[in-house]
Amino acid sequence: MKKIKLSVLDQSPVHDGKDDRHGLQDTLELAQLCDELGYHRYMLAEHHNSPGYASSCPEVMVNSVANVTKNIRVGSGGVMLNNHNTFKVAETFNMLCALHGNRIDLGIGRASGANYQTAQALHGNNTQDYSQKAYELIGYLNESLPNEHQFSNLVLTPSNVEVPPVYFLGSSDGSAKLAGILGGGFILALFIGTHDRSNAIINEYKNSFRATNIMKEPKAILAVACIVADTKEKAQYIASTHTYWKLQAFTRYERDDLISPKDLKNIISNLSPSDKKYYDETMDTMILGTAKECKEEITELAKIYDVDEVMIVNVTYSFNDRIKTYTLLAREFNLENS
Repeated sequence: MKKIKLSVLDQSPVHDGKDDRHGLQDTLELAQLCDELGYHRYMLAEHHNSPGYASSCPEVMVNSVANVTKNIRVGSGGVMLNNHNTFKVAETFNMLCALHGNRIDLGIGRASGANYQTAQALHGNNTQDYSQKAYELIGYLNESLPNEHQFSNLVLTPSNVEVPPVYFLGSSDGSAKLAGILGGGFILALFIGTHDRSNAIINEYKNSFRATNIMKEPKAILAVACIVADTKEKAQYIASTHTYWKLQAFTRYERDDLISPKDLKNIISNLSPSDKKYYDETMDTMILGTAKECKEEITELAKIYDVDEVMIVNVTYSFNDRIKTYTLLAREFNLENS
């Protein structure tokens, strides 16, 4: 069995009923802790007009996190590419690499990270296909755009910088083959949705992989939602915050602030049968329990999907509950000595 690297996907949740600015500060504090604990990679998410989540600019947070950490790799998880100009994204992450050396990763995604109206505001009249945008982005970074491309002569500023590897985020097989063909890494987001995802998705990515100057061999990662507590029942209690947020966002299209487990008890007990079914299915996608129980499940998933890196997503009402998860997992996996 391969030794598992643990990494972090931070959605910058707003904890303990505080304002958004505290969510950003909590991200910086958690990143420093995870750096000290021995986590391998720290990725920052992009959300827009989404109560409960503080970061709309992962590129800003990547720079901020890299400034306060020493060893951990730092990247976007991800830049939602349909919201952005591809040349500007390439320039931004090229510059981050110039500032922080080879610690920077560029994760990209297809979704908007926003509701419909906000996505319209972000996209404007841009109708360019995601696959084409991803192709251009990697072309700029890899200097591999064909001569007939109208922008093939452009050079990133500053020049002569070792550019970042690109990781495609996907919750199904939609981006797996594209990631392989374009020579990027692939992160399978098991924490998104309740549908089944087989290891055939990772196999498709690996089989379609074509090496580039940026990435010589395929790199697949799993991203899972995980909460560690003293008991599984306690972990489920803590997980009610994120589970209910998803219920509101994806079945009622309402995005609310994070609600404490205490305040959710009556709400959850009065859910309709259909809402309770979705709630239970969503919670079932999470890895919940003691550190030992969570390690066993993470290790089994890594074996099934044949990956050596698992990214932990952890959204809780209390910041202390997040700190506890990452601390106990690091100890259980003995990260400091790996």
